Amino acid sequence: MDARLNLFADPTTGKAFKHLMAAGKVIKDSALPAATQELVSLRVSQINACAVCIDMHTKEATAAGETPVRLHLVAAWREATVFTEAERAALELAEEGTRTADGAGGVSDEVWGRVAKHYDEGELNALVLLIALMNLANRINVITQQPGGTYEAGQFH
Repeated sequence: MDARLNLFADPTTGKAFKHLMAAGKVIKDSALPAATQELVSLRVSQINACAVCIDMHTKEATAAGETPVRLHLVAAWREATVFTEAERAALELAEEGTRTADGAGGVSDEVWGRVAKHYDEGELNALVLLIALMNLANRINVITQQPGGTYEAGQFH
């Protein structure tokens, strides 16, 4: 599979990606736990079928010490016993925040209430930004058919 566009070759896109990467770095350096960030990034990417992002976040999580069992179970997190209540709340928010077209009301008050029990305001801000940024990256990569499989941990960070 070949990508439709080289997103880094175009000056405008290249400049925009520098800003997106800088925003990602701010989120990465936030108080939101790194494991939660990778699990959420992976789940959003699974929902959006973004191969390059699934590849990236699986490898980044592995390099950060995440276990294969937890990574394999992200797609079925509701039935898995390996996630904390906080991680489960973040994954639920990620799903509702990603599937906004599927739910008439967007993110429900119940889901927001569950996630707000586990994260402070700064972490919630980072989590919301992460979900939005991942959806943006997924859509760019899916539209342009960016292939997965060649990412190396640390390549973009």
